[in-house]
Amino acid sequence: MLRLDKIQVSIEGIRILRDVSCEVVEGKTTVLIGRNGAGKTTTLRAIMGLLPLDSGSIHLDLDNLGAMSAYRRAHVGIGYAPEDRRLVAELSVEENIRLPALALKLGSVEAERRLDEVYTLLPQLRGLRSRSGGGVSGGQGKMVALGRALMVARKVLLLDEPFQGLAPALAMDYARTLGDLRKHRPELALLITESSPALLDKIADRTLQIERGEVLAEPAGAEVTDPE
Repeated sequence: MLRLDKIQVSIEGIRILRDVSCEVVEGKTTVLIGRNGAGKTTTLRAIMGLLPLDSGSIHLDLDNLGAMSAYRRAHVGIGYAPEDRRLVAELSVEENIRLPALALKLGSVEAERRLDEVYTLLPQLRGLRSRSGGGVSGGQGKMVALGRALMVARKVLLLDEPFQGLAPALAMDYARTLGDLRKHRPELALLITESSPALLDKIADRTLQIERGEVLAEPAGAEVTDPE
């Protein structure tokens, strides 16, 4: 379980997150919705250690993430696909996907196993494997970023605004992929940020709302599944 307990985060002296608390449970999909600037991306960056905490704590099972450097958080099994994809333009699609395996110093057998798993879930990437990271479309780049995050995600997968900027057909394809992921990797805990969660209705177990840096009660009509 990933647990955030009253975390506060500031950027350049301005308080962005105010006592944010939530739990992301193994085998469940939690969707965090909010307007632009509400604190969604900041929450994910804080989990990944890309922004320091002013106060509060973040734990993954018994591990205190606040005591870990950012790169160590990938070692405990947290995969992260940022909104802006951040592909290395000079590397091929497959090299971009493989980067975490190099960072984690995975053995060749395990790296190949994880890569095969990515291609099984995202078969469209196999046909793009030799294309440069700078030569893919925005929608394709989102899929590459998802595949790269899946190379790392053994316990938790964080997706920041995965449908942002996608054409409707590509958004539907991405949503179907997440449904397949839920079936193929049922043990994963997913935390997905979105401005509008309509495409996630079928896989969301819990929907939370963030407003001005504070997590509110579930939006009206949201269905909450008890993790027990």
